[in-house]
Amino acid sequence: MKKEFDHERIKNAIRELIEAIGDDPERSGLRETPDRVARMYDEIFEGMRYSNDEIAQMFGKCFKDISTNDLVIVKDIEVFSYCEHHLALMYNMRCHVGYIPKGKVIGLSKVARICDMVAKRLQLQERICADIAEIMQKVCDTEDVIVIVEGEHSCMTARCIRSHDAKTRTAAIRGLFDTDHELRQEVYSLLR
Repeated sequence: MKKEFDHERIKNAIRELIEAIGDDPERSGLRETPDRVARMYDEIFEGMRYSNDEIAQMFGKCFKDISTNDLVIVKDIEVFSYCEHHLALMYNMRCHVGYIPKGKVIGLSKVARICDMVAKRLQLQERICADIAEIMQKVCDTEDVIVIVEGEHSCMTARCIRSHDAKTRTAAIRGLFDTDHELRQEVYSLLR
């Protein structure tokens, strides 16, 4: 069930934030900023409206009666997200999703849509991996899923330590990918 955001409350909060950092929300360049930010939040946080089960239902169309059980990998799916600790941008993010079909395969564009919707939440990169893996398992009826996400975090690159080259790589490893180390190595070699 799609939840709606409270645009007026967001606009008021942004207006107050502008004042709190010492600027004038009535200044010509800022006058419409609260409304613009509220509309932007509607888009960039869309995934917060849906549970993992609802995302699985939205993008759960699969092709059935497929006799292959060969490895499928979709790599370099670009997404962005916002860190729940600082509301800082996580950028240059790429998701790599692999699974072993069990009688059905998901449309490839649906894999990208799942990654995008999961990232459009206040997130931790580790949870992005886990959420994508969980949804893929539900949609594809397979335990055998691997999700690798790599990205840069502005809380590391733009503030505090300013480690500009720092990249974070996380993985959710399920089913055969957890127990079959050769299979996992095959995935990693295909991603190089």
